[in-house]
Amino acid sequence: MTPGRITQKWRPTLALVLGSTLATVLCLPIIGIVAVRYLAPWLGYLPAVVVVSACVVVVTCAVGWTLWRVLLRPIQALVSRIVLVKAGEGAVQPLDHYGTVEMRALGQAMLDMGRVLQGREAVLRTYVDHATHELKSPLTVIHGAAELLSGAGLGTDDRAQLVARIDQAATRMTALLQAQQALARAQNPLMAGHSRLGQVVADLQRDHPALRINLSHDTELPLTADGLRLVLEHLLGNATAHGATEVQIDAIADGFALTDNGPGVSPGNCARIFDPFFTTRRDAGGTGMGLPIVRRMLQAHGGDIALADGPGARFLVTF
Repeated sequence: MTPGRITQKWRPTLALVLGSTLATVLCLPIIGIVAVRYLAPWLGYLPAVVVVSACVVVVTCAVGWTLWRVLLRPIQALVSRIVLVKAGEGAVQPLDHYGTVEMRALGQAMLDMGRVLQGREAVLRTYVDHATHELKSPLTVIHGAAELLSGAGLGTDDRAQLVARIDQAATRMTALLQAQQALARAQNPLMAGHSRLGQVVADLQRDHPALRINLSHDTELPLTADGLRLVLEHLLGNATAHGATEVQIDAIADGFALTDNGPGVSPGNCARIFDPFFTTRRDAGGTGMGLPIVRRMLQAHGGDIALADGPGARFLVTF
């Protein structure tokens, strides 16, 4: 079973359960009256009433147990699970039993919603921690330079250097804030659609004349051309920034693989390259938000990106 997915077992529909219950309620008195009429000559009227009444009680209990199992118990379990998830104490996992087809669909919708909410909460928490840390450095530079500028006795060259440091820190903060906005937009599923990989690659080849892009097989992907272009732009930009001159794109069953001929990712950085603000090009102005933006955008459209083993940097984009 796929994690987070409900096992597809046969379940009655809600209409079947309610229809059967109403039919039982309607027919049970009639059957009881008929049964008493035919049993009375054999058993006597009072014994016949007792026997039929006992049968009615048994059938009523069976109907009640069925309604409890297929309706009341799953609803109570869903409510309890939602309360735990809201409190941050419950894992988003399927229940052991769903009574009807409609309850199963409702349960799956709640599982999907719970995973999305927990994922966004985790992203927001991690993101705030990283953003606070990253913005602290340029703010410290600006504050220190401002204190020095307010003092007397600074020469023209010193003042120019301090102003340049303030300008660099402000530029860094602007880049970080723009990356934050891009990350927030990437989580909105606004690029659902379809596009051909070959068409987007052909357009990007014209935009990257210094980078040789080879495409082995074309395929259709569940992203608009703008969304696919955003993914490839970030990956090609990273390849160029790290000295790659050639990129190989291979279509696979559920997406594509992109491999460059650059130095690749060092073993110590493999587990961190998708973390917000992690970059090995800080001195060159890198914000470390390119790959996190790509991952968030893909996840919002049912996809994902992963780093794979390769002679250079090799990324697998799957849906």
